[in-house]
Amino acid sequence: MQITDDLNRLLDIVPDEIRQPLEQHPQRNNLIEIVMDLGRQPEARFPSLAEPLSQTPVSKADLNYCIERVGHFGGDNRAGIEQTLHRISALRNRSGEIIGLTLRVGRAVFGTIGIIRDLVETGQSILMLGRPGVGKTTALREIARVLADDLEKRVVIIDTSNEIAGDGDIPHPAIGRARRMQVSRPELQHQVMIEAVENHMPEVIVIDEIGTELEALAARTIAERGVQLVGTAHGNRIENLMKNPTLADLIGGIQAVTLGDDEARRRGSQKTVLERKAPPTFEIAIEMLERERWVIHERVADAIDTLLRGREPHQQIRSVSETGEIIIERESAAPPARFPGMAASSSTAAVSAIRPVTPISGWRSAGKMVPMPAPSENFAAKSAPVSETRYFEQLLEESLSVEPVPKAAGRYSHNVGPNGEDLPLHVYPYGIPRHQLEQVISTLNLPVLLTKDIESADVVVALRSNVRNQSKLRHLAKTRQVPVHTIKAATIPHVARALRRLLDMDDPGTPEVADLALFARSGSSDELEALEETRLAVEQIVIPKGQPVELLPRSPNVRKMQHELVEHYHLKSHSFGEEPNRRLRIYPA
Repeated sequence: MQITDDLNRLLDIVPDEIRQPLEQHPQRNNLIEIVMDLGRQPEARFPSLAEPLSQTPVSKADLNYCIERVGHFGGDNRAGIEQTLHRISALRNRSGEIIGLTLRVGRAVFGTIGIIRDLVETGQSILMLGRPGVGKTTALREIARVLADDLEKRVVIIDTSNEIAGDGDIPHPAIGRARRMQVSRPELQHQVMIEAVENHMPEVIVIDEIGTELEALAARTIAERGVQLVGTAHGNRIENLMKNPTLADLIGGIQAVTLGDDEARRRGSQKTVLERKAPPTFEIAIEMLERERWVIHERVADAIDTLLRGREPHQQIRSVSETGEIIIERESAAPPARFPGMAASSSTAAVSAIRPVTPISGWRSAGKMVPMPAPSENFAAKSAPVSETRYFEQLLEESLSVEPVPKAAGRYSHNVGPNGEDLPLHVYPYGIPRHQLEQVISTLNLPVLLTKDIESADVVVALRSNVRNQSKLRHLAKTRQVPVHTIKAATIPHVARALRRLLDMDDPGTPEVADLALFARSGSSDELEALEETRLAVEQIVIPKGQPVELLPRSPNVRKMQHELVEHYHLKSHSFGEEPNRRLRIYPA
């Protein structure tokens, strides 16, 4: 990278006693800003520390010395030094007098956008987010130069505070051939944005600090006219824009919608949910968490839809190594934590030419799952629907015949499952009530997470009656090689057995001792008493002696829990009698 800062031009406008300590300072090249507040010691701020520059407090004469040597302070209380990128911001008292100055060092860093150059060349609109001082404006300036000089596009910069192209009528060379439109008052920025499109035929518009609803609407108008937008907005992460009603339109806007019963059941959500209102203004979003470590959302629409459904989006992390190589890490949607700290589910590659990488995790990455061979000639001789159904059934059987871990190796650990997959196990439920799965996972404390995205799932747990006629699920199972585990009924015992079997926690042929809390709804004493009665009857009479047993009369809800507990033992039961004396009868196998 090549850095140009014209630091001497900034030091020339401060008094000698402030300038001299900085001229020989060992961290001079890392200076961020100089702070001068009336009645306080002047201060120099560096990336990791701040230190005083003089023991003498700043006087009004010192402030006036600086003010006389800079340009005019605009409506945003900012001024500059002509043909430099430095920014001088003023603090005023209630009467309008300047009582403090912040002298920010402006640097042109050539080569800083090599990390996202492939995205810039796509022609898609890019939104950059990040905290103050992370380098948004520096990156914006370099993007404008690359687009204008290297890609030879017509670029217009909307420079509200003269921060991108510097103060004065002649723009700084750091923006290359790009043109700069100045804004007389900050509140008119949206008008200048529209004027740029109507009058100057740009292919790209660069805008810094989109902060009002009018500016967000102007950005949407520009994008809909086919102009590439590159801009920054207030907010550290993409979630900040979702929660900001003023700027939410940049990512498509958020609205509440009411779902039908079937759709709400399919999603496993409430009937009233939040959804994206329109296509986003910016197709790509970049979260600048550090100067050389950025999180990329290549499809903003997909990221927002995923976040609104309570899941973490697929994202890409790009950074620059000490040797200057671009490192790309891809994170799959694995809750609960976002970057940083998700390296276990990331695939990392140092690249010179950036190319898409498909994240693979779980059983598919453990070497246990391999593509199925093509259907035999006998299958091919059948009709197409029958062939697909039988092939899918074969796939189901193969997916369940995974070589078990020797029992001597013990049960699952906190990091690795029985088939080599990373725990927690990501399960995609199909046709099974989500609340039942969550109850089983919570009660048995299983290392399982439910996902609504089949791409990030390690296994599909589906209701057998719903699977065979679902061509879409058959297609996904074949193409993505995701193992499918089917259960006979969507009851708690069947769900518990399925999850425990997937984790190799028991022998599927032998029922384990029942956890009564798993079958109780409210955990009341009446429920637990009825379930204990059922357990004792099964374990002490029905199984060892092979005799049927009748239980005491119970309410319908409690009888339902008793039925589920009996199913847990692979036994049958029936209710008989009239209310309020209706009771359960349990039969031996």
